[in-house]
Amino acid sequence: MNAAEIQSLLTAAIPEAEHIAVDGDGGKFNVTIVHPAFATLRPVARQQLVYAPLQTHIGSGAIHAVSMRTLTPEEWRKIKLFG
Repeated sequence: MNAAEIQSLLTAAIPEAEHIAVDGDGGKFNVTIVHPAFATLRPVARQQLVYAPLQTHIGSGAIHAVSMRTLTPEEWRKIKLFG
């Protein structure tokens, strides 16, 4: 499994996301996802939304580790402006 495949899975499963970026290889990936619904979700619920479409691949061992940043559009805007 590669970063492009994971990005495609997440884009299909979470079409309302404003931004999805995936990088990494060797079963270890970093995901950044921006979604307006994150404003009302606690951090664990945000992660669950991202993990759900990846569970089959995590269970099979194709994905070993996922590090993620789950951001609201406002949080993303601030990161882009101020770093």
